[in-house]
Amino acid sequence: MRIPKVYLETTLFNYYFDADRDGHIDTVRMFEAIAAGKYEGYTSGYAIAELGNAPEPKRNGMVALLDKHRIIVLSITEESDQLADIYIRNGVFSERYRLDSSHVAIASIHGLDFLLSFNFGHINKIKTKRMTARINKEEGYQEVTICTPMEVLDYEEAEHN
Repeated sequence: MRIPKVYLETTLFNYYFDADRDGHIDTVRMFEAIAAGKYEGYTSGYAIAELGNAPEPKRNGMVALLDKHRIIVLSITEESDQLADIYIRNGVFSERYRLDSSHVAIASIHGLDFLLSFNFGHINKIKTKRMTARINKEEGYQEVTICTPMEVLDYEEAEHN
């Protein structure tokens, strides 16, 4: 059985440390499931750049999650930047939210199964899901399912029960 590949957008690192957020427990469960080998965890240079803007000591804690949970950092490439540009040209994202476009693009070019995000303003919303799926198909990439950790964990648990 193939291990699902999940991309952790920047909000996951924040939710891990914010116990007051509704998604905190599921976020911690997802990181633990990655460390246990139930999922392959990925993030990118885009997320690392965003984490660098966090105040200490939270920044060090978020960066430490990479090694602790064996999260693979995908390098920023011209191909991911080009796909992000296509999303912007097609109105999925505005230029102001280029970084959000880049998260979806890098997960798409690497053929990841899920992009996990609590960014409901720009990434995890119906418009983005539908439009990026259509553009990915047109550009020869598979669709990446944009969702929350809870949706993936619930789905996987249901599949195995």
